[in-house]
Amino acid sequence: MIKREDLIWQGPFSWIGYEQINEVKPIPDIAGVYLFTFEYLDGYILRSVGVTNSMKRRFTEHTREYKKGNYTLLDVESAKNGVRKELWHGWQYAKEHQNIFLENKDVILEFAEKELIAYRLFISEIADRRKRERIEAAILINTYSSKEPWADLIDGGMSLRGRSNYEIPIKVKNVCSHKLYGLPVEIEI
Repeated sequence: MIKREDLIWQGPFSWIGYEQINEVKPIPDIAGVYLFTFEYLDGYILRSVGVTNSMKRRFTEHTREYKKGNYTLLDVESAKNGVRKELWHGWQYAKEHQNIFLENKDVILEFAEKELIAYRLFISEIADRRKRERIEAAILINTYSSKEPWADLIDGGMSLRGRSNYEIPIKVKNVCSHKLYGLPVEIEI
């Protein structure tokens, strides 16, 4: 028999350092799974998923990477409509084109600032590291295989650690007081 659990999502929270600007409550410093979202229709649309044992430390790391130009930046207004319109392509491209970043740094950092202000974060407190990894993988695998418009907002190529054959499957029901487009009602981890 497969075990069943509810996964409680709290939020929305602000990106660290932008609470005064967007008037959204600060993220608590807990271990868990987090969702980057944008406001969308009658809820929020998924942009990314991650795991950490310290939200504050991890978001400080993310902020540093955004400000170095290492992450892909989207046009916020397009993303809020479920459309992926890249303003700057991060990851390997950014590493290989550091000169372009430096030439356009002021504009790229404005794009990053706008994206960080617009993010609405949702979190689920999960103490167990392995369970966090399994949840992250299940959500992203679902997104990568989806034909829905929101699926395109998620960057590909993430390193995932889904359930191994020796691990007992768990059916997880996602519970949130807000509608989260891109987060399935139920996932198997």
